[in-house]
Amino acid sequence: MSNTMHFPQAGFLALLDQPAEQAPAGVMARLSPSLRELLLARTEAAQWTGAASLLGELLRAREATLQAAFDTALAADELRRYQKFAKPGRPSAHIIQLRQKQAGARQASNLSRQSLIKAAAAFVRDAGIDVPERTTLDVFIVGWIDANVPGDAA
Repeated sequence: MSNTMHFPQAGFLALLDQPAEQAPAGVMARLSPSLRELLLARTEAAQWTGAASLLGELLRAREATLQAAFDTALAADELRRYQKFAKPGRPSAHIIQLRQKQAGARQASNLSRQSLIKAAAAFVRDAGIDVPERTTLDVFIVGWIDANVPGDAA
């Protein structure tokens, strides 16, 4: 198993971190018209809108969520591997450290999910995106990101 997590929208996040006039024209041309209209200001000089900075925050929160989920799964796998051969009775110091690592990863996962929801609420409000009824905001925004934000494979 790999110890690194791949974030599919890392390239697009790097694009949002630089000034809009420095963005490659080929990448900007591949954006959907609705996303281009949402991210670029309607002025003569190319400038990012407020929604673009909020999308950057949202993508960073999504990356943190993916990293926390990856770390939680990695800690659980490692703990499972060592607990399988543990002797009954008092757990070893190594098992205790692994349990603490797993608890820390779970806490990071909860915090990153909260930051994702907070960033998603700000982005949806600023961009004027309608969230369907009976759909949680985090599930909707993850689907929206996967559908609208270009990934590295795009």
